[in-house]
Amino acid sequence: MVEERIFSNLMRELKAGKFVFTGELEPGKEGSIETTIEAARKLLGQVTACNVTDNPQSFGCVNSLAAAFMVQKETGMECICQLRCSDKNRLALLSDVLAAGLLGIKNILAITGDYVSLGDTPDVKPVYDLDSTLLTRMIRMIVDEGKDFRGNEIRNPPKLHVGVAANPGSEFLDMEVYKLKRKVKAGAEFVQTQVVFLPEVVDRFFAKVKEVGGIDIPILIGIFPAKSYAEAKFFHEQVSGVIVPEDYMAKLKETKEIKDKEKRKERIDQINIEYFTGFLEHLKSTPAAGCHIMAVGYPEIIPELRKVVA
Repeated sequence: MVEERIFSNLMRELKAGKFVFTGELEPGKEGSIETTIEAARKLLGQVTACNVTDNPQSFGCVNSLAAAFMVQKETGMECICQLRCSDKNRLALLSDVLAAGLLGIKNILAITGDYVSLGDTPDVKPVYDLDSTLLTRMIRMIVDEGKDFRGNEIRNPPKLHVGVAANPGSEFLDMEVYKLKRKVKAGAEFVQTQVVFLPEVVDRFFAKVKEVGGIDIPILIGIFPAKSYAEAKFFHEQVSGVIVPEDYMAKLKETKEIKDKEKRKERIDQINIEYFTGFLEHLKSTPAAGCHIMAVGYPEIIPELRKVVA
């Protein structure tokens, strides 16, 4: 049995039973990440760690590993580096895991990745040598045993934690939860979920987790305070398993009629605070270990939401 070790602030707070907030940073298709670094500065003190996305929606962007290193170096914000299997084979992923340890990254989120046809280079060849479960197992072998998949020795293995994703709103919830159980058996140490808007979706998910059993790691539920009606509409129509409530959408749609930008923003803030205050109050009554706030470009909303669980 591998001795339990804690390498990151994220895992330390999760193990301590704190209600943890994590945030999201999204470097773009650019040769600079100054805007990402500035966003991280605004989140300092508001979240324990920030995910750094890896080619989100299969759009080619700044590498998550490089961006996470720069963010930690420039701001001190602890990062969760995303590694997706759609773009790299196991050799390249192994190299990234070793590099993450070398660069001081303490958390990795292992994801299979969106299918490449969804992105801005749809003719690119997908890889999928591994899926997120096998990537999780490989990372734990590297960290815990100092070996790769073939049993080859890895000297001075990195010290880091591995998390995985789940979709509580999946149409095939039984399959989704059994897949999550498989990831836990492979060595996953925490979960960050897809966006959820409805409390009943959270309740259904945790009921199924309890029924299946064997999923005893911290789960952070994902939320997305939308900055506009267009953002909410996109999630409702384009993101699998995400249902955005009609009343929330209707209120955001009404803000399009407000001509004054400041007043429109104030109203959007009010809508999000009112809606997610209730959601977070409900979340506190569930087994959730925390909340993953995907408020890219909207850091000012987080302090208001943190007050709910203060």
